[in-house]
Amino acid sequence: MPLHLTKIAFRSESPDSLRAWLESHADEGEARMTTRYLPKRVEELAGGSLYWIHGHMLVGRSPILGFQETGQGRYWIRLEPRLIAVRSMPKRAHQGWRYLAEEDAPPDLAAGEVDDLHAMPKVLRGELARLGLV
Repeated sequence: MPLHLTKIAFRSESPDSLRAWLESHADEGEARMTTRYLPKRVEELAGGSLYWIHGHMLVGRSPILGFQETGQGRYWIRLEPRLIAVRSMPKRAHQGWRYLAEEDAPPDLAAGEVDDLHAMPKVLRGELARLGLV
């Protein structure tokens, strides 16, 4: 079972803007996130994904292609340039990345499937997430 990472979708106004950023790197074959430290459990992340947090919710994932040193004392998290929608799940914001076990990861949404939480107004969904109710 692969291990996953979670990370805040920093500077993304919405999951759609995150998707657009990822897909803008499709010609390059990968999108890259910079991190200061290489994860200690890097071998367990093979076959895993980076799960994106937006508005205190896990909203999607991008499969991890690997890690690469930047040459400046940092590392790139190399990602497939796509966002796979997942069933929304509350997730508290945090700095950097955190590990997520396979059994704790939300399932992918099927093509055309809509998450019930997305039908709710964004403000209400955010308030319920802040209170830990969704």
